[in-house]
Amino acid sequence: MLNYEISGKGKENLVLLHGFMENLMIWEDMEMHLSDDFTLIKIDLPGHGLSKIYGEVHTMEFMAEEVKKVKDKLKLKDFHLLGHSMGGYTALAFAEKFPEKLKTLTLFFSSYLADDAEKKALRKKSFRIIKEAYPNYVNAGIPNLFNENEKDVLEGKIELAKEIALSTPTDGVLAAVKGMIDRTDKTSCMENFEGKILVIAGKHDNAVKTDEMLKNLPDSTNIKSYLLDCGHNGHWEKPEICASILNTELLHNLPKNFVF
Repeated sequence: MLNYEISGKGKENLVLLHGFMENLMIWEDMEMHLSDDFTLIKIDLPGHGLSKIYGEVHTMEFMAEEVKKVKDKLKLKDFHLLGHSMGGYTALAFAEKFPEKLKTLTLFFSSYLADDAEKKALRKKSFRIIKEAYPNYVNAGIPNLFNENEKDVLEGKIELAKEIALSTPTDGVLAAVKGMIDRTDKTSCMENFEGKILVIAGKHDNAVKTDEMLKNLPDSTNIKSYLLDCGHNGHWEKPEICASILNTELLHNLPKNFVF
């Protein structure tokens, strides 16, 4: 069973899935701005945080199945599911396999598009440095996930992100990288999902091809997108704005396609 924490006693259940080299601690800044109407279920994905490593490859589908075990244990019925980056890939796999369980799906600085050949090649090249020089991999990569224009202001959050990444076991990191390489395009899932879909993206996100992802969003009335002036980590860079969107969108409504 995956490690998880529950906070709040609201009537709406919101399940939060962190990203690559993260754990459930990442939500602390945003959590203080989220509505009391939410009960938050924060989960450590396989090989991250306090959740164990299950094998050499953790596919997004496997991660989704493990998330479902938490859902079943907690007897959640209809709930909101949000995933950051790799957590978004897992959330899409969950929505594809178990759509009837979800009220809403939020891609939080993530993408429904599969890795292109260039991204897959970069991931494969990372295997060696993760095995042999993981601290170098973390120290070089983490700062690039934040808005280049605000790195001085975000220095404390960058260091926190590094600390969390360095606490992640390398075997868990490698299993996740291999799983992300294998993931498939989920455009059809976006098209077929009957609940509300939110896409929250960053103008300065170096991990996601934001322009391409937003441009190719299916033309559906149940999909809303938001473009923020930040990098890949809105939960640390713009926690109050991100929480405001979630409070309004998941509990109420906003007109389609906002830019903050």
